[in-house]
Amino acid sequence: MIALFGFASLLALVAFHTLVAGVTTRFFRLRLNTSWGWVVYTVVLTPMLLFVSTLFFTGIGVGAGVDLVSPTIVVSALVVLPLVLGVAIDYLYVPPPEEYELPDTR
Repeated sequence: MIALFGFASLLALVAFHTLVAGVTTRFFRLRLNTSWGWVVYTVVLTPMLLFVSTLFFTGIGVGAGVDLVSPTIVVSALVVLPLVLGVAIDYLYVPPPEEYELPDTR
């Protein structure tokens, strides 16, 4: 029963990390007016945020009872996979930021 709860909480954390990666990618795409700035920020800052979140949530018991064998698999499942999914969802399925008009901030 504990392994079932651990597996479900691990899947919920992957879904949450995918949501965070998609939202941060969208935020960087909307706020940065450079051609490659949003890519650099997404590739550098988002994995750091996901890694800190992974350390926090696995420290309080998310995924208890599930043995992922090595730290490489944990980082791949909880940082790399959600980052790739979040960026792909934002880039492929959400309209580009150029289609939105932002209000003047002056």
